[in-house]
Amino acid sequence: MSATVLLARHGSHDEVGAVLSGRSEIALNAAGRAEAERLAERLASAPLRAIHASPRRRTRETAEIVAARHGLPVTLVDALDEVDFGAWTGRSFDSLDGDPDWDRWNAERATASTPGGETMAAAVTRATAHIASLEGDGGMILCVSHCDIIRGVAAQVLGLGLDRLLAFDCAPGSLTTLALAGGQGRIVTLNEVPQ
Repeated sequence: MSATVLLARHGSHDEVGAVLSGRSEIALNAAGRAEAERLAERLASAPLRAIHASPRRRTRETAEIVAARHGLPVTLVDALDEVDFGAWTGRSFDSLDGDPDWDRWNAERATASTPGGETMAAAVTRATAHIASLEGDGGMILCVSHCDIIRGVAAQVLGLGLDRLLAFDCAPGSLTTLALAGGQGRIVTLNEVPQ
């Protein structure tokens, strides 16, 4: 059996690039809704069999915009949730700059941990397990998730250590396409931004 898994990052919100939103319930802003609409247009003719999303509001809203074009329900999947950043959640990136624990987290994602949250390895393990489980279902499945989760999954598929996570981008509203077959994953597109 084979499957195509489309990993979409949620659209923009008012904290993108300024605050570590983490597991907050921030909504999409106007730019984020426009990004989700472009994503929906890009996927309008895709033969989606299912749409899965992280339980966060911004991912649900993005998924619902795409789902409306396909008449599909959105299934919430905890495994696609954002990294639990613990005490860092809600802090501005400016306030984190220079914090030795934050600097270590960004340099050593494979081993560093968040204060009271989860490790990158744990977050990627849960997400990759869910994605791998979709191979047996076959067809094309959209999974709407978060930047670090998508980059972590892509790093795993590419055989890169999690310390290399920041080596590529994952823009709001972007699409990363994985082909799954025989228990293996292959990246077809990475960080495709619908125009």
